[in-house]
Order: sequence, then C-alpha cells, then structure tokens
Amino acid sequence: MQPAFRPLPWTADSNIYEVNLRQYTPEGSFRAFEAHLPRLRDMGIEILWFMPVTPISRKGRLGSLGSYYACSDYLTANPEFGSLEDFQSLVQAAHRLGFKVLIDWVANHTGWDHRWTTEHPEFYRRNTDGNFYDAHGWQDVIDLNYDFPELRKTMIRCMKFWVDTCEIDGFRCDMAMLVPLDFWKEARTILDQVRPLFWLAECEDISYHEVFDVSYTWKFLHGMEDYRKKTIGLDGLYSILQFYNDDFPQEAMRAYFTSNHDENSHSGSEYERLGDAALPFAVFCCTWNGIPLIYSGQELPNKKRLKFFDKDLIDWKTPCALHDFYKSLLNLRKRNPSLRAGDPSVVTIKLPNDANQPAMSFLRRCDSNEVLVILNLSANSISLTLSSGEVKGSFTDIFHKENLNIDSATVFDLEPWEYRVYEK
Repeated sequence: MQPAFRPLPWTADSNIYEVNLRQYTPEGSFRAFEAHLPRLRDMGIEILWFMPVTPISRKGRLGSLGSYYACSDYLTANPEFGSLEDFQSLVQAAHRLGFKVLIDWVANHTGWDHRWTTEHPEFYRRNTDGNFYDAHGWQDVIDLNYDFPELRKTMIRCMKFWVDTCEIDGFRCDMAMLVPLDFWKEARTILDQVRPLFWLAECEDISYHEVFDVSYTWKFLHGMEDYRKKTIGLDGLYSILQFYNDDFPQEAMRAYFTSNHDENSHSGSEYERLGDAALPFAVFCCTWNGIPLIYSGQELPNKKRLKFFDKDLIDWKTPCALHDFYKSLLNLRKRNPSLRAGDPSVVTIKLPNDANQPAMSFLRRCDSNEVLVILNLSANSISLTLSSGEVKGSFTDIFHKENLNIDSATVFDLEPWEYRVYEK
C-alpha cells in the first residue's frame, strides 16, 4: 500500500514530547511552560505535542477540572491555561528555538455542553431514545456524526483556524480510528495546502497510514508489560516487531513509548508497569525503527501516577536525573542516519547472541553508519558475544564516550538491566 501523502523531510530523525500543561507547572499555563523550553531543547526534544488546549465542558465534568478531551469549543483556548494570545506567544517562542508544535485534536466526540449541542445539534449521534450519547460508555463526552457533510466542513474549518491563527506544525489526532478515514483524507488534503503538516494518529490501524505519517505501537507497549509479567519472552517481543515489519507499509513510521498521559494516569508510571526494564526499554524506543515519544516528567524520572481530572503537579527537581540519558539518545538519532524511521535505505538486523539470559541485540545500518544496541533484559549479570560477523570495526559508547573495536570475539559484560549503545 502506497501512502497517499508524504511525510515532511524533518520527521524521520525527530522525536515527540507530550506536554501535560495542567501538571507541568504550579500555574499550569502557557506562559509558565515557556520557561521549560530551553531545557527541553538542550535535551534534544524537537516536536512538542500539547494535549488539547481547548476549553473543557462543565456539564458531565469528571473531577474538579475535567478531561482535556471533553471539548466545549474548538475555536478558543482553555482559560485554565491562558488566552489564545498566550498560546500564540508560546508557539512563537518554541519556533524561535527550533521546535515544531502539534496540538491534540479530538474529532470523535465533544463534551456535553459544547456550543454545537445548541447551535448544531444535528452534528451529533443519537441513541434509540433520541438523546446524545457516547458509544464507548465514556461519561463526559458525546459522539459526533460524520455521516453529516456539514460537520466535516465545519470541523476542517476549526482545524484550519489553529493552523492559520497559531501557525502550528501539525496534529496529534485522538482515537483517530474512531473517525472515518475518508474524513482524515479530506482534512489533510485541504490543510496541507495551507501549510504542509505533521500528522500523528493515536491508532494502530494499518489503513490509516494512507493519511497519517506516524501511528501508535500499543501492541508493543503491552508486549513490554507482558514481558515484565513473564507471560511472554523475547520471542514474543520479536514476533510483534515482525508483525510491524511485515504488515505495515515500509515507509510507515511508528511512535514507540513506555508512557503517555493515558498509561501513566490509568495504568501507572513506566516504573510501576515495567519495573527495572523501564530504562532498557526506553533505549529500545529511541533506537528501533520508529520515532520515540516521551511524556512529561519521564526525564526526572517521575514515578507517580498523575491525576487525570484534577491538579497533580509534577515535582520538578534540578537537574533532571535522566536529562543526559535522553540527550545522548536523541542527539544520536539526529546525527546518525541509521536511526531514521521509515527509511528504506536503513537496515535493521536482529543479532543473535550467546547469552544464557534474555538479551536483545540488534544493529541498524545506513551505508557506512551503524548503531549497535545491546539490552540486558534480565535481573542477572550476563556475558555475551555477537557471533554473526555483522558487527566489525571501531565503535563509540554513546553514554560513556569510550571507543571499542568490536568483532565476533568481543565479550560484552552487562550488569542486570544494563543497556549499551555503540555508534560507528
């Protein structure tokens, strides 16, 4: 399947950082977040994805502040965060530092008192009693009806408003697979004519790559969790990766992550879900064939569940303990073409090893550029060699800055859950 649209050239070696504004600062505002931009840029972050910046419905609201995803108006900013002008200022400040900015777009549903419920009630689906409803049983939202052509036109006009008014660089589309694919085709065709945009889909439906540049990897996220629970082994993880390789278009880019707002708030932090495997799997997410997605506070690291419907401040400390960890990985992605996502010229090679404990080892290669990754995914110290003959030459350890000449006789000694990344 050939994609109908082409991703922008800067996307393949980029990364995404999800911003939870409410919990990011005591003020929880656009203005207050600006102070974090230099730190994030130094860490190597390139794409800032802001959870929905639109106002939240009061009717049916959960908790004291409600869900970002229960919108009451698509054409203005949430006053909890500041004014539309404040958001424009934030986008401009981000652009000056070289960031790209995405906003979260919730097209499947709105909150119960969205302005359309009175201005355009025909935009909504009705149950057998003739009332608004949500097909998934979500209490604080109601479903839109994409069988109605005027809704489609109006929704695209609302999306265009943010492209025109705030000069955003793209959209992260919430639960994209719940909205008809032909709507997204229409929306991208129109909006990319205004300015070519970046399109991230919260879905894992292969057909949606006809429109979207990047999609989610829930299957692998749950695979990592199952690995930690010991219900699958390395073969199970590799099986999921093989599915992605065989079934998705070659140029489809996937977002790999160990946490996001849903997982953290509803299932627990990556340390609760993955335990000691959290960091080696974070290395994997930054080095496999995809785009890493990092959630607010992972650089601390934040180990608590953040409340979803109420204020629950991230406890920032200086310096962030994992700042340099992510900086090393993200800078490597930027400078070494062998980590580009969805690039047919990049080869990813699964490397066999002789460890008697689970260890994941792979090589990514583009021409003479190579990145070797070795992950000890066990609670035991291991020694291993890579006997395939694929890895030869002088490499640099990106974390310790040590040079090593590697061949099939090289012995790698790794502590429990230790990770190694070498660059050539």
